[in-house]
Amino acid sequence: MTRVIAAATAIAMVAATVVGGAFLAFGGLDRVRDAQVIDVPPEYRAVIVDAAQRCRAVPAEVLAAQVASESAWNPQAISPAGAQGIAQFMPQTWDQYGIDADGDGEATVWNPIDAIHSAAALNCVNLRLVQDVPGDELINTLAAYNAGFNNVLRYQGVPPFPETQDYIERILRRAESVDLTPIDQVA
Repeated sequence: MTRVIAAATAIAMVAATVVGGAFLAFGGLDRVRDAQVIDVPPEYRAVIVDAAQRCRAVPAEVLAAQVASESAWNPQAISPAGAQGIAQFMPQTWDQYGIDADGDGEATVWNPIDAIHSAAALNCVNLRLVQDVPGDELINTLAAYNAGFNNVLRYQGVPPFPETQDYIERILRRAESVDLTPIDQVA
């Protein structure tokens, strides 16, 4: 009887591992996380709304979904590729497009206000750079943020890069669940 229980337990553990592995391999965790409401941290809600005014093509909810997807609201995030801060700027991109949004005399990728406003401003730069590309301007702008505007121009739309295609889909899906309600109005 003990051997039967041990065998059944081993089979159950293998099945759970296989099912769990398949769940993760096919993006199950991302889908669960993406289905949840994006709760913008209170300290960034007004910053997102204000920064989104820099670019008419990228609504505040989309900008919030971008930042949430880029760094999960971690202003100290560093990607394996070297992207930095809450909006995940590569150092050379920051050097070119980083702005001092809080007026403290220094534009730093580690300052969430500077970085969020810089991301919104870069969205608008990308919008202008890809404005003659066929297709949806928001989608092309997001593609340019992720893959670079040169790739959007080269392919005359979203590049055939799975990472970029997934990025756009994830941002737009997550934007539908963004909550930007000011914290003093939350019940």
